[in-house]
Amino acid sequence: MRVGVAEFVRRVTARKRLPLDYSVASLRVVDRIVDGLRAAGPEQGAVAGELFWLGAYAGEVLVRRAGAEWVDFDPGQRELFGQVVGVRMPDGRAWNPIGKVTNRFAAGPEESVQQMYFLLHGRPRMPTMADRCGEPR
Repeated sequence: MRVGVAEFVRRVTARKRLPLDYSVASLRVVDRIVDGLRAAGPEQGAVAGELFWLGAYAGEVLVRRAGAEWVDFDPGQRELFGQVVGVRMPDGRAWNPIGKVTNRFAAGPEESVQQMYFLLHGRPRMPTMADRCGEPR
């Protein structure tokens, strides 16, 4: 997945200068791209490839920023999520970022890809300022 996502990012950033830099903030860009595809009115099947790779990009952000890892879903997860791959968080929970992007296309803004990141369970705790300065809590 990582190689495919890197190629997708290279291709779309070269053409459109999109700020897909694997940051959490770039997930808002994904939301906006999906909203633009949705507003154009194509059937989901016509943009399925773009939705897949935008979801894979979101998954790669989870890998790089939230400690997730790419996993092949087992048959039960494939049936539940409708996808063959997803990410597993350090606490063992599986997430489906590709499906989240598809849901954003189908349902609109209430299915935010960026918001998904902030709601993730199992993310490593971010260091506080006190942690960085060596102060006791």
